[in-house]
Amino acid sequence: MRTIACLTGLLLLLVLPARALETENLVTDLQKGGYVIMFRHGATDDSQKDVYPLDFSDMKTQRQLSAKGRETAAEVGQAIAKLRIPVGLVLSSKLNRAVETGKLLSGKDVQAVAALTDSGASTSAMASPSGATEKAGAAVRALVNTPPAGGTNTVLVTHKTNFADAFGKDAGDVGEGEAFVYKPETSGQPKLVARMKATDWTAAASK
Repeated sequence: MRTIACLTGLLLLLVLPARALETENLVTDLQKGGYVIMFRHGATDDSQKDVYPLDFSDMKTQRQLSAKGRETAAEVGQAIAKLRIPVGLVLSSKLNRAVETGKLLSGKDVQAVAALTDSGASTSAMASPSGATEKAGAAVRALVNTPPAGGTNTVLVTHKTNFADAFGKDAGDVGEGEAFVYKPETSGQPKLVARMKATDWTAAASK
């Protein structure tokens, strides 16, 4: 058991610096612009439920960000600003939890669009995380594969179902507040270059 513990500790010593270097290199690339950062909205209040069919103007019929969700999104936004990562266009789902997340992340006005709105919003059940909803997935991929304005990064804020529809079941495990960073490829599919949790952003900014 002691040998296993020692080996585990050694592996952590090797992995953590490598992870830190990867994040440092990613930040350097993001500072130059040209990436699309796709977030799942922040943590929500589980005591609230969406009421279908959704009325996007009625906050009482939507699950909202929790206090922790707002705090974490604001911290990530502060980290992105501190890291001097330029943010251009900010698009979100029409649901308020995504709009609010986008504002807290960027400090900018957010444009709510249908393509990023919860693809399970027509029913009370979550869409299957199998990527089967091809039309919804294609609309998300089109946004992800759109090159940002020069010297900026585009921020998208959406839902778990939309991640899965666009990029398959492996993307369906995206956590609340987690981001996938993509490099648009005009001649093919967007390239996933990193997955970033909220703590990754704040850790990078603390150095």
